Amino acid sequence: MFESLSDRLTSSLKDLRGKGKLSPADIDATCREIRLALLEADVALPVVREFIKNIKERAKGAEVSGALNPAQQVVKIVNEELIGILGGETRRLNLAKTPPTVIMLAGLQGAGKTTLAGKLAVWLRAQGHTPMLVACDLQRPNAVTQLKVVGEQAGVPVYAPHPGASSEGEAQGAGVGDPVAVARAGVDEARTKVHDVVIVDTAGRLGVDEVLMKQAADIRDAVQPDEVLFVLDAMVGQDAVSTADAFREGVGFTGVVLTKLDGDARGGAALSVRQVTGRPIMFASTGEKLGDFDVFHPDRMSSRILGMGDLLSLIEQAEQVFDAQQAEATAQKIGSGELTLEDFLEQMMAIRKMGPLANLVGMLPGAGDMKEALGQVDEKQLDRVQAIIRGMTPAERDNPKIINGSRRLRIANGSGVTVTEVNQLVDRFFEARKMMSAMAGRMGGPGGFGKGKGKRSKKGKKGKKTGRGPTPPKVKGGFPGGMPGGFPGMPGGMPDLSSMPKGLDETPPGLEGIDLSQLKLPGQDGKAK
Repeated sequence: MFESLSDRLTSSLKDLRGKGKLSPADIDATCREIRLALLEADVALPVVREFIKNIKERAKGAEVSGALNPAQQVVKIVNEELIGILGGETRRLNLAKTPPTVIMLAGLQGAGKTTLAGKLAVWLRAQGHTPMLVACDLQRPNAVTQLKVVGEQAGVPVYAPHPGASSEGEAQGAGVGDPVAVARAGVDEARTKVHDVVIVDTAGRLGVDEVLMKQAADIRDAVQPDEVLFVLDAMVGQDAVSTADAFREGVGFTGVVLTKLDGDARGGAALSVRQVTGRPIMFASTGEKLGDFDVFHPDRMSSRILGMGDLLSLIEQAEQVFDAQQAEATAQKIGSGELTLEDFLEQMMAIRKMGPLANLVGMLPGAGDMKEALGQVDEKQLDRVQAIIRGMTPAERDNPKIINGSRRLRIANGSGVTVTEVNQLVDRFFEARKMMSAMAGRMGGPGGFGKGKGKRSKKGKKGKKTGRGPTPPKVKGGFPGGMPGGFPGMPGGMPDLSSMPKGLDETPPGLEGIDLSQLKLPGQDGKAK
């Protein structure tokens, strides 16, 4: 969603990075580019004015002029101001001291409240809670049925005593039920069934609809929610900001949830709603699946907009899908060169659980410079790789070396690919395993760095050799009678060989007439010769 804004901001800031000193004209030109980028992204004009004003004041002050790298300091200021617009710090849910915690959802029709109720329930379950959904949208046809389906997919119970409207005409008439009574009874049911969180799904409405706005206020008064979340479609644009302001005055809400952040809209509403309403953005929904939902982190979102990546979110996603013990075992296999195709398949499936590859790579710093490569990422290729590996027998996955020509033909026919694709997969696997094993060896294996074999330095300090010194002369048969003055490396000198068996104390041939007691070997005077 923020792709266009990110491109403009990174482009305007990139021109600063090559300058060692910034003039007021440079700062004015950069702020002008940032202003245009924000306005094109449909950010509210009052927000843009305040944003640019703060940047100029800080950029022209001592904070930048006294910095060693003024350009980087300006980038830091823009990042901090962008974090401030998005909320400053992460806002968590306020849980009730006495369960159940009541969370009420409100927003426009089509914003995705019903689906969001299921996403929030899945997220709460992962946090160790036991949520329950309450169907209070009795106006929209089949809204209750939709919530039941979502609840079944999320694995949470749904309290829906009334079926709601089944047609548009019934919704406009009487007899569709009392959503206020349903909300009150739902909280009582949750307390009876010991659910610690209640999520109340209300009917969608327009900001100008006084009747439905009053209904939402009545539900709020009846259940006294701990959190009222305004569900905002991030693709709506400036109308979303005015609608949020109307909801704040008519119903009141404690936080905002942004939906459809995976769309191609300009995203100005997301940057404006917090500044206009004064309410924090708490959650973000980025897809249609129930798992495409997470806490909104202003600092991480700002980092992604400025092209600096979001490594913390990437690490958190990896921790959710990777098993620590399994990862350690795989690392050991990589270091020893015993990685199998079964291990490779398990790692690939875990990565796919984290989401589309393009989204994962987009969280890396500098991903904006790889847009062409990201656009060429073919998820179907991973499906073909998975089919090829699953077409192998357990023995073939464990030892790919046994996959001969006939086996490759069988695997290709069974997985619906060509023999060439099977050959490429097997060959690339061997190359990758060899490369990973070599890298693990250089880094000292899976246990850490510096444990690998390294070359011993031949020179010590001041260029002197640090070896063992000169090698003493080799004398066949040894030295009889011991060695006065000591022998290098042997305290007390050579042992007396007079007590050795006969034949070993005889003078070796070629040394007759030589007084060995007067022989001075290198090292006897403490100096190396």
